[in-house]
Amino acid sequence: MTLLKFSFHRHCWFSSSSSPSSKQSSSLPWISPAQYFKTAFQKLDPPPKSINKLHGTQRRQKFISHECAISMIIHEKDPQLALEIFNKVSEQKGFNHNSATYAAILHKLAQSKKFKAIDAVLHQMKYEACKFHEGIFLNLMKHFSKCSLHDKVFEIFNSIQPIIREKPSLKAISTCLNLLIDSNQIDLAREFLLSFNKNLDLKPNTCIFNILVKHHCKTGDLKSAFDVVKEMKLSTISYPNLITYSTLMNGLCKSGRLKEAVDLFEEMLSKDQILPDTLTYNILINGFCEAGKVDRAKKIMEFMQSNGCNPNIFNYSTLINGFCKEGRIPEAKQVFREIKSSGLKPDTVAYTTLINCFCRAGRMDEATKLLEEMKGDGCRADAVTFNVVLGGLCRERRLEEALGMLQRLPHEGVYLNKSSYRITLNFLLKYGEIEKAAQLLSLMLGRGFVPHFATSNELLVRLCEVGKAADAAAVLLGLLETGFNPEPHSWMHLIETICRERKLLPAFELIDHLTIG
Repeated sequence: MTLLKFSFHRHCWFSSSSSPSSKQSSSLPWISPAQYFKTAFQKLDPPPKSINKLHGTQRRQKFISHECAISMIIHEKDPQLALEIFNKVSEQKGFNHNSATYAAILHKLAQSKKFKAIDAVLHQMKYEACKFHEGIFLNLMKHFSKCSLHDKVFEIFNSIQPIIREKPSLKAISTCLNLLIDSNQIDLAREFLLSFNKNLDLKPNTCIFNILVKHHCKTGDLKSAFDVVKEMKLSTISYPNLITYSTLMNGLCKSGRLKEAVDLFEEMLSKDQILPDTLTYNILINGFCEAGKVDRAKKIMEFMQSNGCNPNIFNYSTLINGFCKEGRIPEAKQVFREIKSSGLKPDTVAYTTLINCFCRAGRMDEATKLLEEMKGDGCRADAVTFNVVLGGLCRERRLEEALGMLQRLPHEGVYLNKSSYRITLNFLLKYGEIEKAAQLLSLMLGRGFVPHFATSNELLVRLCEVGKAADAAAVLLGLLETGFNPEPHSWMHLIETICRERKLLPAFELIDHLTIG
């Protein structure tokens, strides 16, 4: 893939590409406000509740204000009915839609993925006399990007000038470019920048350049990233800022080029006199921790403090994680104590990081004690925290405690995810606790969680191997209801076991389930 490279002041290093074509999507048809109710009310018998409500409102108030119309559109769940409300209020004498009412209906249609209707509304907006705000289009671009309709992002951007009758702002340009690049739509980004550079008399600012720097760092093309920074320095309106340097340092750290990252950090301080913030420091702290140089990371933290920048919870959590990775539990505990002494409150990430460290070291009593301390401090443990503890208990063969947690926690208002059950189930199979595994599977299925495909097959075979054919059949029938399709060797093993026990009727029933299903 040809990498993005740019030179805005002299030329673009791009080859042009064809303009994006609009994607077709099934959606609501658009009927103009003038024609809509001539046909709609002939088909609706009785009229929708929202329309009845609207007529009732007209009788009481005689006039629906813009604020009331917006509220009704926002709170209407059915996008078709929201569109009816939008059209109906425009029939009022003296009522003209404004930017806010258009924004409300477009947002509702975008949420419901009614893209054809959106196109029709945008077309209608071209003939409105009211002044529209650019934020409507930024919101639409984000919706289309989430739906992977990237050519529509470009198309919505091109709708800005004809409708609001002004050139797109630099914010709109940076939003469009960022959405395209984050979605890895490099060809569209090239075309967009060619169009922007050719048709709009706007010079790119630092924000736009930073998007390009981020892209090159993300793809590992640090040379192109530094080329963009050189270009930035040729203009006062696009001079590198803290975000530029932080992005470059992050790219260098991820590439293992820590010395260059530190050199760049010093250049930022001495030459450009840009002061780093906690995020910039965290990039270096994390970079050294990931490289196994946690002592150097601690020195950066000390330098940070000595220069008047107080570490935040993320800086401390990153350092704790670095010590934990090296198995240096005393130092990790010391950093954890520093959090409290500094006046900060440890969050879920900090607690979970240290709990994981205890679990990996087999110090489960300390882990469970810290879990209780976490609860006492009013810090809510999440599913990740409990999964760490469940894994630690299972590794130490404290299976009854793990099973007790799975049984108890949901009744205490704790959310567990599928991994919580799968972790424990896998360990039960590993240690040969087949009956307990079957019981846990029953609990899982009852709570709407399904085990891995391979785990399900293994459990069926293991139950047969220990002569639990009846349990295996019950397990299989429960799994079949979830859409599970066992491997041939699993159910053949089960059928053979049942036949050996001369229980032919269950065998035939299973065969019927498997062949018909």
